[in-house]
Amino acid sequence: MDIHLPLGDIDDEHGGSRAAVVRWLEQAVIGLNLCPFAKAVQVKGLVRLSIDQANDPDSILAALETELQHLASTAATVTDTTLLVLPRAFPDFLDFHLFQGEVAALLRRLDFDGIFQVAPFHPRWEFAGSAPDDVENCVGRAPYPVLHVLREASVDRAVAAVPEAAHIYEANRIRLRTLGWDGWNALFAEDASNND
Repeated sequence: MDIHLPLGDIDDEHGGSRAAVVRWLEQAVIGLNLCPFAKAVQVKGLVRLSIDQANDPDSILAALETELQHLASTAATVTDTTLLVLPRAFPDFLDFHLFQGEVAALLRRLDFDGIFQVAPFHPRWEFAGSAPDDVENCVGRAPYPVLHVLREASVDRAVAAVPEAAHIYEANRIRLRTLGWDGWNALFAEDASNND
């Protein structure tokens, strides 16, 4: 069963997946300001969280198409962006990385190229030229594989509103190097101890 929830809704069946993604979003993405655009849409309730149990490429593309069609038929003032969470898919980062070519082909096939973009996140994200244990890789890491569907128009507006948008990537690398693995892990260890 797939679910489609605003971030504030309660979900028992997918509670673990949902809780892990919300924790990551709030403590890492927003809390560390890795994406300076994320807080505004989250606070306004414009983020759609869709958890899909698909684990094969065709089913994942079908789920992604559903989310793209939903955004295309929904005003940005209702849902601005979607996180498609895939807890059972792509245990291997390279497979997930290669799958992004199919994601791009789907955008073109649906004539959504230039209207939407998809930002991928993965638990084992690794930037080209980095070592697997480089803390900077956490910029692209999430608790599960995630396809983040963004509206190009919203991205353009957000980038125009942030004077230093071109420097976000480098600022994140510095922030994460300063934080280190101990600091990164503490973000999630604190939350886990609060749930005991």
